[in-house]
Amino acid sequence: MEKVILLLSMMCLSISSQPITDAQRLFSIAVSRVQHLHLLAQRLFSEFESSLQAEEQRQLNKIFLQDFCNSDYIISPIDKHETQRSSVLKLLSISYRLVESWEIPSRSLSGGSAPRNQISRTLTELKTGILLLIRANQDGAENFPDSAALQLAPYGNFYQSLSADESLRRTYELLACFKKDMHKVETYLTVAKCRLSPEANCTL
Repeated sequence: MEKVILLLSMMCLSISSQPITDAQRLFSIAVSRVQHLHLLAQRLFSEFESSLQAEEQRQLNKIFLQDFCNSDYIISPIDKHETQRSSVLKLLSISYRLVESWEIPSRSLSGGSAPRNQISRTLTELKTGILLLIRANQDGAENFPDSAALQLAPYGNFYQSLSADESLRRTYELLACFKKDMHKVETYLTVAKCRLSPEANCTL
């Protein structure tokens, strides 16, 4: 009798731990993808900055600090404390919106065709992975809205013919915003992943 109880206990433990194992694997893949994107974003931005004159860097940085990224319209935690208080589903949903908002603008990122193609492919893979995680974390109380309603219009001058100065500013803005948003997504996914390990310290 004791052997039967022990066997049943082991089977229940195996079944209950399986979803967590799958979720951890999906989270690990998603975090790896966004870390790769963040590193690419940092590299592209650094290479672009190094091609500028010191005065150009100063002026563009000043303009960017006064400007908004297109994705700023996506409501997200204002600081690390709010991030830590946010639910896993909320962090995943915000991450999905941020990744989706870059599907079109990413095609205009500078740095050669290879990085652009790599970025577009990785964004698509990341978006798919986050959607799987969202569905796995949904319950009856919270439903993920139709993705069509989440899409943001491209940057205002995305399709326009620009002067040299305007083109320089747009490139700087795109690269700076992309780097900023990938850092956000990396933070949100890392915190959400950490929640699956109760013994882990998820402090930012």
